[in-house]
Amino acid sequence: MFTKCNSGVGVRLKTVAVLLAAFSSLSPAIARADWQAVEQVKTYAIAGKSGAELYASIGERGPLVGGKTRTVAFTNFKLTWSRKYETVSGACTLVSARPNLTITYTLPKPAERLPPDTAKNWDTFITGIRNHENVHGVMIKDMVKAIETASVGMSVPGDRDCRKLKADLTKRLSELSLAQRQRSREFDRAELSEGANIHQLILNLVNGS
Repeated sequence: MFTKCNSGVGVRLKTVAVLLAAFSSLSPAIARADWQAVEQVKTYAIAGKSGAELYASIGERGPLVGGKTRTVAFTNFKLTWSRKYETVSGACTLVSARPNLTITYTLPKPAERLPPDTAKNWDTFITGIRNHENVHGVMIKDMVKAIETASVGMSVPGDRDCRKLKADLTKRLSELSLAQRQRSREFDRAELSEGANIHQLILNLVNGS
C-alpha cells in the first residue's frame, strides 16, 4: 500500500513537470544583462599660481551648463539600449535590455606647475570636487539599474507589433529619468549651500587654508 502511494505521487509529480516544461516552452526567457559603465575624465585648462587665481580662471573657463551658467565641474552621460522583444500568443514581452552607458566627468586642471602650498590646497580641492562628481555618477548608474529592473519582463497582451509595450516603456523610463534629475539637483543644492561641502572647498582654495 505504501509503495503504491509513492508510485502515485511519482506519477503526479512527473505530470506536473511535463506541464511546467510545456508552459516554459511557451513563455519568453527573461535575461538579465551583465554590464559595466564606461567612465572617463575630461579636463579643461585653467591658469593661475594662487588659489584665488585658479578659481577666477574656473569662473572664466568652466563648462557651461544650460548654455549660460559656468560651473566648476560637470558630469554628463550617454545611454543607449540593446533590447530584445518577443511575441508569444499575441503578447509582447521585453525579454532583455542591455545598457550601453558612458559617463563623462569634466574637471578643471591647472595648465602650469603650482607652487607647493597652492598645489597642496589644489589637491584637497580637486579631490573633493571629484568625489562630488562621482556621486552624480553613482546616481546615473542607479538610474540605469532601476530602468533595467523596471523594464525587463514587461509584457502587454494583444500587442503583436509591441507598440503598446514601447509606449508604456517610454513613459516609465521618462519617470525614472526625471526622478534621477531631481535627486541630482537636490544633492547639488545641499552641497552648494552656504557652509556645506563645496562651499567650504572653494573658500579653502581661495583663502589658502
